[in-house]
Amino acid sequence: MKAIGYLHSLEITQENSLIEFEQSTPSPTGHDLLVKIVAISVNPVDTKVRMRAQPENGEHKILGWDAVGEVVEVGDAVSIYKKGDKVWYAGDLTRPGTNAEYHLVDERIVGHKPTSVSDAQAAAFPLTTITAWELLFDRLQIEQSTAADTRHTQQILVIGAAGGVGSILVQLASKLTNALIIGTASREESQKWVSELGADHVIDHRQPLSEELEQIGITSVSHVIGLNATEKHFSEIAKVIAPQGKFALIDDPSTPLDISLLKMKSVSLHWEFMYTRSMFATDDMAKQGELLNKVAGLIDAGEIKTTMGQHYGIISADNLKRAHADLESGKTIGKIVLEGF
Repeated sequence: MKAIGYLHSLEITQENSLIEFEQSTPSPTGHDLLVKIVAISVNPVDTKVRMRAQPENGEHKILGWDAVGEVVEVGDAVSIYKKGDKVWYAGDLTRPGTNAEYHLVDERIVGHKPTSVSDAQAAAFPLTTITAWELLFDRLQIEQSTAADTRHTQQILVIGAAGGVGSILVQLASKLTNALIIGTASREESQKWVSELGADHVIDHRQPLSEELEQIGITSVSHVIGLNATEKHFSEIAKVIAPQGKFALIDDPSTPLDISLLKMKSVSLHWEFMYTRSMFATDDMAKQGELLNKVAGLIDAGEIKTTMGQHYGIISADNLKRAHADLESGKTIGKIVLEGF
């Protein structure tokens, strides 16, 4: 099968930063599905792994975790899926990635692909959907509600709301909670995007968050979610979060955070890393498959729209290099997807 990976961690501008090669198609055992990859999306984690994880034993390292595809073989312990099923998932960071024609994945972290969107549109969702869902409902334990209650007993400040995770998180929070949602974005087009996704307010994170919130009549928020550049905003986060509030982040701060700033308000801090369940084979790892199926239902009901930003063409080394470079620039809106070989 054809695959795309690397032998050495290199800057994306270098010729061999990502290369195409051939290798044997794997066979599924146990809970594994063998999936024929149809479409993928590219995430910031792909670029981070490329620069930080040196391949071992002279073997290529295959990146990519978001995928849509068709089950072509199943392992002997598989009970949920069968050959011919269309699936979507975000994979397992400890295993070879989805930038290949065929891929092995544990059925417990897989969902049925939503039927109302294209393969490319669906590929934009899994990793960011799992991250956003776990942030809201597992880490921060935001109350879910479908009642027509317009009282905003909780307020969620989402820093970096225009990116991949923010784009689905704002939608999930808007559809499944009664929280007041304040997203941050710095450019006119990204601010418009966040507003269209369902944010009640959009503020500019280039300005002090406390001042921006004050301008819209908000003095504090019960929950803060940091999706990027957390170290730049942390002092302001500590200032605007309410006593006994909750703060969660997903990024890798470039400098240590002084968490003592949270002490006087008894604020709790939560990390979200969507690979934890698959990496440690936790007892509840099947929750990722379950939530993917719940979101597929929301998409098919017209409640959630794709977060696909741009389609970069076929799955090739050149197109993946372009995607990595654009993600590293920090100026993308929505998700970058690739489709077919």
